[in-house]
Amino acid sequence: MNRKTRKTVIVPLDHGVTLGPVRGIIDLRETVNQCAEGGANAVVEHKGMVQSGYRGYGKDIGLIIHISASTSLAPDPNKKVLVATVEEALKMGADAVSIHINVGAADEDLMLSSLGSISERCQFWGMPLLAMMYPRGEKIADQNDVQYVKHAARVGAELGADIVKTNYTGSPETFKEVVKGCPVPVIAAGGPKTKTDEEFLTQVKGAMEAGGMGVAAGRNVFQHDRVADMVRAIAKIVHENWEVEEALKFIKSGK
Repeated sequence: MNRKTRKTVIVPLDHGVTLGPVRGIIDLRETVNQCAEGGANAVVEHKGMVQSGYRGYGKDIGLIIHISASTSLAPDPNKKVLVATVEEALKMGADAVSIHINVGAADEDLMLSSLGSISERCQFWGMPLLAMMYPRGEKIADQNDVQYVKHAARVGAELGADIVKTNYTGSPETFKEVVKGCPVPVIAAGGPKTKTDEEFLTQVKGAMEAGGMGVAAGRNVFQHDRVADMVRAIAKIVHENWEVEEALKFIKSGK
């Protein structure tokens, strides 16, 4: 979190497990450096990338180690399993850990059990826990529907998360319901790559207007042609309350 605004800009870079070495995270060290230069507060990585030295080498940036995973090639990609421990993250100097839970998925019971046990270990060690809470499964007609999103977010808080990341519901009015129903800070997920910068930054602005405490954007950042400038634009909206039009002009001009 930014110590002055108490808000955050996080760039998840854990997609290598889910999708493989896609554009933007092939050279992870360079991407981390660009995120740091743009003013991101933290990045999310899997433990192996940290162990291999892909933590960056330039400006300091917070490190969140992701401790659950699945691949897009699995019979059920929604089934997330634990792949690291809180103690491992501590040894690597992480500032926080994150875990992914799909509420409504076939293996929801196992994932909730994992969230509960990881929450206990985080409380024991004083390690902040970011819970990525998504409504996904056969009963979920629309993953961005506010009734499902606010339920998923509340589950994260109920089971001990310090920060909850979840889907943006499409408007400030509906996302306010998510924030109101969750007693811990809520940050909006960036979601799939949007067609335009304006579309994405409008989502960021909407989440902040609704009372969100920041955003966690992956593909809309690391697959952008100008990563550092996109991060700066997001940070201006989150931390300085810029309008979307101002942020767009900044990206285009680089000033």
